[in-house]
Amino acid sequence: MPQSFDILRIGHKYEMINLGVKVCFIILERKEESDFMVKDLETLEKFRLSDLIKYGIGKDYDLTEIT
Repeated sequence: MPQSFDILRIGHKYEMINLGVKVCFIILERKEESDFMVKDLETLEKFRLSDLIKYGIGKDYDLTEIT
C-alpha cells in the first residue's frame, strides 16, 4: 500500500478502497503536489483523486497498484 500519493505514477492503474467504496482508476495527470486527475476504469468518469478522500480515510483504506 503506498504511504503517500507522491509515489503514484501517471499512466498506472490503482485500486482504492475507502469507507466501504472500491474504485479502480488510472492516473491521467498531476494537478498539484499531491493531487491527480484520474479516470474511473468502470464508468470512465474523470475526477480528482482528492475527491475520493475528501471525507477522510477510513479504517478499511487500501491503495494498491493493479496490472
